[in-house]
This record gives sequence, structure tokens and C-alpha cells, in this order.
Amino acid sequence: MFLGHFAIGFASKPLAPRASLGWLMAAPLFPDLIWPIFLKLGWESVRIDPGNTVFTPLAFDSYPISHSLLATIGWGAALGLLYVLLTNYHRGGIVIACGVVSHWLCDLVAHRPDLPLYPGGPKLGFGLWNSAAGTMALEFALFVWGVYSYFAVTRREDPAGSWGFVTFSLVVGLIYLANAFGPPPPSVAVIENVALAAWIFPVFAGWFDSRRITLQRF
Repeated sequence: MFLGHFAIGFASKPLAPRASLGWLMAAPLFPDLIWPIFLKLGWESVRIDPGNTVFTPLAFDSYPISHSLLATIGWGAALGLLYVLLTNYHRGGIVIACGVVSHWLCDLVAHRPDLPLYPGGPKLGFGLWNSAAGTMALEFALFVWGVYSYFAVTRREDPAGSWGFVTFSLVVGLIYLANAFGPPPPSVAVIENVALAAWIFPVFAGWFDSRRITLQRF
């Protein structure tokens, strides 16, 4: 899943309005943010296998450190605790921890059975990626819900708060469409480098969120 993770980031803002959207967006993206690091280290692996599922040509052979359920719970607890230590905002820490775990739950719906419960454990996946239409319908519905949830509790402080929000949302949507309808990536090295570039998303989200006013501050 791709848009669904961004949807969770946006939709987390009403739950922890004092938290920066940068942190809230980093949480559901976190397993995918650290995944390319483990690929480069050789600790996890992926193959380009057109036809592996209808929607994606990637075969996720091994990613227990970044994407097993047990690992995401651990990463979520660590990221949430770090946030609390830095901000003393406990509600934000809880939402961030849950956001990381949400990544596994969203992927569970989309992936074929390749998501481990724990390193070396059984693998699950409901296989929505075997239906391109079903995948896109669900992801865009989630994304619209997430974007609206964020928009409903924030207002722009200056023009940058508006164009940053709109630009971010459009770019994410266009990247999704490019991945859905474009050719398979040429190599695993390209996947690693492009995936590493995803760190810009939470940074950009945190920036435009700082240029918007949150309407509720509990």
C-alpha cells in the first residue's frame, strides 16, 4: 500500500493536533523509510518480478526487520517514546506508535502472503494487489479521507501553508499513478535509491504544517 500510509498520516492530525504533521506522516511511512537501508545492507531482499501480483512487479522475499508485525510494534514503541522524550506530548507519542503499526495492517490488506508476523514466523497477506481496480479504489478513498481529515482541523497561516499542502497531496497522488501505470523499475539499486528519497515526505509535511494553524490544541 502507498496512498493508504499517507492517508493515515493526514488522518492522525485530529487525534494529536499538537504534533507536527512531519512526525505524524513519518510514523505510518516508517517501515518503508528504513526498508531501503536494510536492502543496502543486505539484511533484507526484494526482486523485480513482473506478474508477481497484478498491481506491483515487486516480490518482497525477506523484510522481517522492517515489516514484520513484531518489528513494527517495536519500531512504533521506539518512535513514540522518542517523540515523548523530545516533546513531553504523550498523546502524540501514542498516536505515532499506533501510526507505525498501522503500516503492517494496511499492507496486510494489499500484499500477497509475504508479511511475517515475526522474523522467521508465518506470513500473511489478503492479496488486494491481485485486483488493480480494487487496490486503486481503496487507496484513493483512504487518501481523500485522510486529506479531508487534515484539512478539517487546520487553516493556512500564510500562502505557503496552502500551496505546500496542495503540492504535497498532488505529488503523492501523481507518484502513485506513475507507479501504477509505469514500467517496472530497472534494477533493485534504483528501488533502494528512490525509496531512500521518501524521507523528504515527512520533512516537507512538517514544513507546510508549520505554516498552518491547527484549530484544536488538546
